[in-house]
Amino acid sequence: MVDYLWLIVLVPLLSAAILLFFGKRIGDNLAGPMASAAVLFSFVYAALASADFITGAAEHGEVVMVWSWIPGLGLDAAYLWDPLSAMITAVVTGVGLLIHIFAMGYMAGDPRIPRFFGYLNLFIASMLILELAANFGVMFVGWELVGLSSYLLISFWFEKPSAAAAGKKAFIVNRIGDFGFMIALMLIFANFGTLDFEHVFEVAPVVLSASAATTIALMLFVGATGKSAQIPLYVWLLDAMEGPTPVSALIHAATMVTAGVFMIARAAPLFELSELAMGVVATVGAITALFAGTAAIAQRDIKRVLAYSTVSQLGFMVLAVGLGAYVAGMFHILTHAFFKALLFLGAGSVIHAMAGEQDMNKMGGLRRVMPVTFWTMTVASLALAGIVPFSGFWSKDEILAAAFVHGDYAMALWVIGLIAALFTAFYITRLMMMTFFGSPRWDESTHPHESPTVMTAPLIVLAVGAFATGFVNLPWSPWLEHFLESAFEGVEHAELPATYLGLATLASIASLLAMVGIFYAYRRYHRDELPDESQGVWKTLLNGYYVDELYGRTIVMPGKAASQALADFDANAVDGAVDGVGGSVKRLAEKAKPLQSGLVRSYGVWILGGAVAVVLIILVRGAL
Repeated sequence: MVDYLWLIVLVPLLSAAILLFFGKRIGDNLAGPMASAAVLFSFVYAALASADFITGAAEHGEVVMVWSWIPGLGLDAAYLWDPLSAMITAVVTGVGLLIHIFAMGYMAGDPRIPRFFGYLNLFIASMLILELAANFGVMFVGWELVGLSSYLLISFWFEKPSAAAAGKKAFIVNRIGDFGFMIALMLIFANFGTLDFEHVFEVAPVVLSASAATTIALMLFVGATGKSAQIPLYVWLLDAMEGPTPVSALIHAATMVTAGVFMIARAAPLFELSELAMGVVATVGAITALFAGTAAIAQRDIKRVLAYSTVSQLGFMVLAVGLGAYVAGMFHILTHAFFKALLFLGAGSVIHAMAGEQDMNKMGGLRRVMPVTFWTMTVASLALAGIVPFSGFWSKDEILAAAFVHGDYAMALWVIGLIAALFTAFYITRLMMMTFFGSPRWDESTHPHESPTVMTAPLIVLAVGAFATGFVNLPWSPWLEHFLESAFEGVEHAELPATYLGLATLASIASLLAMVGIFYAYRRYHRDELPDESQGVWKTLLNGYYVDELYGRTIVMPGKAASQALADFDANAVDGAVDGVGGSVKRLAEKAKPLQSGLVRSYGVWILGGAVAVVLIILVRGAL
């Protein structure tokens, strides 16, 4: 089956093309099922192709060439099928399928349903290209396609100025990160003469100097900060919620934001050559986790809380891969995909019930009228908060344990991670209390109700995953670690505490802090009247530390001013010079126009004068 694995990309890609070009003929009723069926095919095919990895019949991956793409560069359109790509494919197609099903209910009545599902299919296919790539060239194609897909989906409701602006913001910020990624690819090709993973990773320790390895790794990380929303390029993800909620779930849980973390894990042999680069990756991840976690505690928009939460959780993943805990990072991608998709879709269910309202100050008491949404989101919230035995507990604590054991500077990162975990428990409990508890605060004209089965069924399935996926990599039964072992063969792994007692002690510390966060949020928000959070530090946190305003004043406005100056120079100097030449020619033509009078006698005089002039020239030259 591996030889025809390209079908898992081709089928959703074809579905996207059909929906985008023939969507009106297909109709709204068939668009959703068609798109979902395409993703279901990819999920089932990938699961069957992964059977040998799951059973242990095959340990190592294989590269399969589809066609010779750019022979002069030794670049093939080829894919790499190994346990790492198998795991991430299962996440993308499995969670993506549930989001597609949910979207059929959420998007009902939208005037452009076929186009929406076409874009969703394109997003899935783009992510599959990225994660199955056998070389940096194919990865870059998928890398850019997920950027395009996110732009199309974030700005899907382009009639709203905020949605159109959010799409442009996502596109531009990611182009900044992509510039670093392109520089890295140029340096890789300059040093190796190829972009093939196998060759580059094999000879990198011999070919690359310390400075070259550091430069390449840091440039790759610049790309990762864009896609995986790390400081300083995280700002686009906060506005990505302007798109339909299923889009938010897909971006935040299963596709684009995991691309950067996946790329670092795939390029681990390059990052391992630079201790400096690894330190930078881990440090940026930890700081991002804390920074976004603190900002999340003051947000009022239910989706914006979750957006900051995603940035924070991605920080944990980046911290993991920066410490060399690659399996822990991939483990958190797996668990996070389920509980974050569930939280976003649950938020979508709430917004659907509240007739589009997203302000949690205008909610409250919804647990009575939306029991399925409430209980499934409770499972996801406990997983995000890191409460045992929910999935997030196992993956998050494995990352923190790796930071503790690493020692040196990582001890400080461990402390930062613990504080971020405390804020995580607080903000997600705050969200649940403000949304589902207390007295109703909605308008009398609003009549909230539970969402239809097509929306609640995916919530239930995701809730099972948010609870159970943590058991795939228990300390005493690390199945996922064994599963991914061959994907990170030859790469130095971060160590975990040698004893269960050590792990239990570290987990107890993190769990105690999480319980403190939950208890304080419960005490603060378990009341009918919400506390005033409009001034002081709350206002600063609500505005995300005013980073957008800072970027606007220091980068955007000067950039606009420079662009306007260049535009004025072009209009006045460049165009002025061109217009001046044209004007001079025009004036000369006006002066010379009498020569073309149309009178034969006038032309005869000029001919006679010309002939006399020629004769005189000949005579003068002959005399000389």
